[in-house]
Amino acid sequence: MKFDTKLAIVVAEDLAIWQKLNVVSYMSSGIVAQHPDIIGASYEDANGEIYLPICIQPTIILSASRAKFSAFISRAKMHCIQPAIYIEDMFSTGHDAANREVVKRHNTHHLPLVGMAIRSEINTVDKVFKGAKLHQ
Repeated sequence: MKFDTKLAIVVAEDLAIWQKLNVVSYMSSGIVAQHPDIIGASYEDANGEIYLPICIQPTIILSASRAKFSAFISRAKMHCIQPAIYIEDMFSTGHDAANREVVKRHNTHHLPLVGMAIRSEINTVDKVFKGAKLHQ
């Protein structure tokens, strides 16, 4: 199946593995919340056991230096894309309300971003995340 859109998540390259996985998990949920149409049907195995549905679209995972994130967020805004974001401060919070509180403390261009996700037309995603590389 070919998609007209791309779902991409970029994480700061200097994060620990557990942090990268955490960021990707949170970013995925933000995209799915914004685009519920990308959730497929439930899965069923040969014994008839049912499993939860998952996203039908592949997710591209990228990495970049933290310095590049301000350009990414500026480009997303320029293309009228609302991104999912994750900032450094969120690693030390314990719940969703606290996450929103720490984000509220920072101006847009001074967010200590370590993760960002968008879903848009393929060329637009490529433009927004120009400078990021495929995560290794």
